[in-house]
Amino acid sequence: MKHFFVKLIPPRPTFPHDMSDKERLLMQEHSSYLKDLQEQGIALIYGPVFDLKGAWGLAVIESESEEKARMFMDNDPTIKANLNKYELAPMNAFMKTTDR
Repeated sequence: MKHFFVKLIPPRPTFPHDMSDKERLLMQEHSSYLKDLQEQGIALIYGPVFDLKGAWGLAVIESESEEKARMFMDNDPTIKANLNKYELAPMNAFMKTTDR
């Protein structure tokens, strides 16, 4: 499996603070979608990054290919609604494994 870094780019730097009701609903759908991907073992980590220049989203996706990773992101409700955009880049993920 390959790993991909995803940067979710909001429509404006002030986005977390001035979302409309419609945007808030889309972001709730986005959160549910990523939670589902995490439960499937696809989204290894995700969440907002509170950068001083403006907040953005981060995810690390585990996938067979870049095309499949892009498919997961293209199906995000906020991408489908043209609210957010994203950048995706291959990465080497070094993860700690635990014995259970």
